Amino acid sequence: MPTLPQFLKILADEFPEDRLTWQKNVPTFHPENAEDAAKLFKLANGADETPPRSGADHGNSPRLFITGFGNNIDPIGEPFESMLSIRTDRLNDLIELNAPDFYVKLGSGYPLRELDDELKAASLFLPHSRLPYVGSVGGSIAVNLNAELHGHDLPLRRYLIWAEVVTPQGDIIKPGSVCFKSVSGYDIVKLFAGSWGLLGLIVSAAFRVLPISAEQEYATLKQKEIARDKLLSVLKDSNRDTDAVYSRKIKEKFDPAGVLPVV
Repeated sequence: MPTLPQFLKILADEFPEDRLTWQKNVPTFHPENAEDAAKLFKLANGADETPPRSGADHGNSPRLFITGFGNNIDPIGEPFESMLSIRTDRLNDLIELNAPDFYVKLGSGYPLRELDDELKAASLFLPHSRLPYVGSVGGSIAVNLNAELHGHDLPLRRYLIWAEVVTPQGDIIKPGSVCFKSVSGYDIVKLFAGSWGLLGLIVSAAFRVLPISAEQEYATLKQKEIARDKLLSVLKDSNRDTDAVYSRKIKEKFDPAGVLPVV
């Protein structure tokens, strides 16, 4: 298996030189589209012919860590010395704003708070774009940005209807639908809300938005604390709660080679 420097040399041979930078001494990859990310993940999977169980120690094999902007999760310190960070700062387009059908589609690197001005100009509204969250669209999905309204939780997942995701194995998938009525069954796109970048890289996403006339109903909306500790508890093997067991099974299914380890 290659060391991290050897893997970086592979990336330098496979990608234009501007894709790889160094941020706070951490090598950082900047995908510009889903194909870039898919190629990166496939190279990482192919670097080890005997992948360990998801979450296990990889020794010197390449490990990847998705940070979004790095505003909420900054990869510094010893755990990240042998890791490659992935940032979404170049996936920052507003792809489609469809007022008649009440949805907006954006790159995962688009700043969530900047969305409000675009929506307002089209007489539309997304409650969570007015929260004091300073991260990206992809980051807000990854942490399932949660708010409180009239004493009840209002998670961002409620408005997430579609996503383009590159899985840890390098497949590009597009779960969900922008239609008002989609097929029946489990809504797979919701899995990525609260996944903390452990199930793949969100490249772009679509949200259901509301008419601006509804904004007064959300005037008291308040952001809730982002619960990092809860995720780490769920992923511990010692946690035998049903939700925790199924969460670990989903993680292993998406990432059998463990290229996105829990840190």
